[in-house]
Amino acid sequence: MRATAVRRTALAASAAALALLATACGGSSDADAQDGKDGKGAANGSSSAPKAPAKALTAAELEKATLAQGDVKGTKITKAGPADEVPADGIKVDKEACLPIAHAMSGVPQEGAAATTKRKVIDEPKKTDEKSLEDLAEGEAEDLFKDAFNLTSTAVVLSSYEGSAGPDAFATLKKAAADCAGGFTATIDKTPTKVASITEEKVTGGDEAAAWTVTSEADGDTVPLKLAVLRKEGTVATFFAFNLAAAGGEGVKFELPAAVVAAQDKKLA
Repeated sequence: MRATAVRRTALAASAAALALLATACGGSSDADAQDGKDGKGAANGSSSAPKAPAKALTAAELEKATLAQGDVKGTKITKAGPADEVPADGIKVDKEACLPIAHAMSGVPQEGAAATTKRKVIDEPKKTDEKSLEDLAEGEAEDLFKDAFNLTSTAVVLSSYEGSAGPDAFATLKKAAADCAGGFTATIDKTPTKVASITEEKVTGGDEAAAWTVTSEADGDTVPLKLAVLRKEGTVATFFAFNLAAAGGEGVKFELPAAVVAAQDKKLA
């Protein structure tokens, strides 16, 4: 098991997520996850600026392009609220080159955004047959507990940019991920977070896309997080995800939220 502080963080996040899900109705449609490809080329990771200067989507247009309930099967999608907001001036880093990563982890758009929307996408709890704890076979109770916390929460930030600012925002985040692969420390709203490493993952979508596993440390234990960015013309989407069971040290394999990325890509097409 993880250290006490890590478990406390996971349990607190679990309680918040489950409270939200208690009022949720299930999604009704699905966006298929796309096959992972090498993070190079126009469709899968390298810079590919639009042929003509991009026109920024208006706030109303961006709202229509943003994920909504029913766009990703088995999830609850809600607007981010005031409690989810982190002011940009409340984020500090020990390496200036890593600030774009800290911003993306905190739901802060890169510089120059004309309009921004924010959503929270949280897995719905898996359905289980009704059994009392006494009736469960050896090991079933542990698996049931693990499944209850095996929920991924993804913060999705969609921002529109004018002209070359969209490709620039994408390139800035991708460069920061490469420059900060060895780790850095961010202080977010006066709380320090140590990032031990950033490793590239495979993702595809939009005009260009990139993704990473961000491994943070707490009390000597590691917590895996997922970060992805996708650009379509002048619109940039960032995805920052964590899994409650993975954060709590339950031995869960935590994958990139590919269905969420694919659903947002579909709405931008």
